Amino acid sequence: MPMRPLIGITAYVESARWGVWDQPATLVPHRYVQAVHTAGGRAVVLPPAEEGVDRLVTALDGVVFAGGADLGPALYGAERKPETTAVRPDRDAGELALLASATAAGLPVLGICRGMQLLVAFHGGRLHQHLPEVVGHGGHRPAPGSYGEHPVHTVPGTLLAELLGPTTTVPTYHHQGIADPGTLTVSAHADDGTVEAVERPGTPFHLGVLWHPEASDDRRLFQALVAAARDNLRTGTGGVR
Repeated sequence: MPMRPLIGITAYVESARWGVWDQPATLVPHRYVQAVHTAGGRAVVLPPAEEGVDRLVTALDGVVFAGGADLGPALYGAERKPETTAVRPDRDAGELALLASATAAGLPVLGICRGMQLLVAFHGGRLHQHLPEVVGHGGHRPAPGSYGEHPVHTVPGTLLAELLGPTTTVPTYHHQGIADPGTLTVSAHADDGTVEAVERPGTPFHLGVLWHPEASDDRRLFQALVAAARDNLRTGTGGVR
């Protein structure tokens, strides 16, 4: 059996209840873990922390930056609007440090929803803080706690187009979007013209999608991430064991 690459998944710190306990807990939806394991990786949950990220990155072969709360607009040089809610400064600071270290080390990176937005902010881009104000509809987050669904169209010549083909239907749940991708390349759009995916040119795998691939049965993005992580292991450029 091939070695399972270690894939870090960024986690939340949220109030949780189990048994007789009601306490803050480090957690991440299990769908992320299942997606990584099904794709052939071994998931490692990463709580928010700024310290020790360089050492952490040497132990990993790839990173998934998971979805969650809105980014603090200061990350992309904006004032906070009323629609930007429930920001998590601990996640912002810890994940930004982790992304900087992972990028410098050349680790494969997959950003999902909030994770894609983090990639955009890190690479000099900007967000729309409330997408319905831009597109005139709420179809990207149709109901609280329920994924919507819509097609996305990939940009020819991009890595995403190679992985997914010209179009695919995706589960969606977000109210913020991409105003400016910064130095990243746009690799997919929704029917309404909004940016749905970005990638970093000249790298083996540095990709962000605004939808939630962990919430579907389509594992191609996770398989590609794990394959890139395994290539790093094979060439000796991934995490140190």
